[in-house]
Amino acid sequence: MGLKVVFMGTPFFAERILARLLDSAHEVAAVVTVADKPAGRGQQLKQSDVKITASHHNIPVLQPTSLKDLDFLETLRAFNADLFVVVAFRMLPKEVWQMPRLGTFNLHASLLPQYRGAAPINWAIINGEKISGVTTFFINEEIDAGKILMQQEINIDAEWDAGTLHDEMIAVGKELVVETLNEIENETLTAEPQAFPSNTPLLAAPKLTKVNTKLHFEKTAFELQQLVRGLHPYPSSYCQLRNTVKEQTQNFKIHEAKATEILVEGNAFLKSDPSGILFPCADFYLSVSELQPEGKRRMNHKEFLAGNSLSAWEIVS
Repeated sequence: MGLKVVFMGTPFFAERILARLLDSAHEVAAVVTVADKPAGRGQQLKQSDVKITASHHNIPVLQPTSLKDLDFLETLRAFNADLFVVVAFRMLPKEVWQMPRLGTFNLHASLLPQYRGAAPINWAIINGEKISGVTTFFINEEIDAGKILMQQEINIDAEWDAGTLHDEMIAVGKELVVETLNEIENETLTAEPQAFPSNTPLLAAPKLTKVNTKLHFEKTAFELQQLVRGLHPYPSSYCQLRNTVKEQTQNFKIHEAKATEILVEGNAFLKSDPSGILFPCADFYLSVSELQPEGKRRMNHKEFLAGNSLSAWEIVS
């Protein structure tokens, strides 16, 4: 028969889950997403991925500026949904998440309680995790701290970046959401409090900022390789280089990099290699094969070296 749900989400990740729900036995009565925003050079109003898919299926779309707005709450209540499903959306007030008779659950891109926060996919790669996963859990007053419904592990390949893990989590997550709904409908699921590991530290997934996306070359080559991969394809890691001839400091986005086994010895400088531009780190060199000078297009290391002498550039710590 299926449950009647309201879906809440915004980006492509959420849209893929919505698309799978629309192909399930459950009814999506309405969608809640962000307001249309100006984007691009022409500042045309851009709809969220979730809104585009919902509109294509003639599903009512709510775009409140405030989730506590009384008219919005009244409209939401009128759908009389059994359950709210949340994927990649903002924090909900209690007035919203406690509304449906069966509660509100969220899909989170980690194995909770590990990696609570805004950027779990990125931090799993940055920290070199070999296993991550997805979790469905009931929302409560605390961020990502509610009772767990279901979890599914994902093995992380050594070469994956955040984009690869993102896509794998969509594939696994969309099935987990439908399975969670099925189990709730059949009353065969018991929500369990989050179990805290006794012998491993609890790791967080804080919002990505200019501070934690910068490459610091006093770290190991492997650590920096993982930072680059964990921030690819978005928002990208970056470093600062100074042109000693022009006496200018410039930001460079680093898109592709790999730790080498070339040992750093003595007073090390930037140098070229067939694999890329070699950046000296705490132990070995990091080979950068794709980079993007501020204000310019993305390019490979050969294109950059064709117009630049490495001897003119130095790393700004």
